[in-house]
Amino acid sequence: MKKTIQVQALDGQATESMEMPDRFRLEVVYFMTPGDAPGAPKLAPGEYWIEPANVEKWLDDGCFSVVSPLDAESVAEIELSEEHERWLEWLRKNQITRVRLLKD
Repeated sequence: MKKTIQVQALDGQATESMEMPDRFRLEVVYFMTPGDAPGAPKLAPGEYWIEPANVEKWLDDGCFSVVSPLDAESVAEIELSEEHERWLEWLRKNQITRVRLLKD
């Protein structure tokens, strides 16, 4: 049986959570907007804020960038998986900016 998690919308128009592969628990940090960014809301532990402009950029580009923790000048572009695209489309369609991950 494949392990999954539920992504719960904390704002926007979605009434149902979205199922994602369990590994998304580790991947969500690639998409979150840092808490010290301009306009960042106050978040509770375990909550993530995703800037809508970034959602649009990732969907348009088909990839996201990851900066190496060992060398800030090393940046890798990673192609979006089908699950990532489906999640980003869910965010955009439902105008979601804040989420929480729940164990399934």
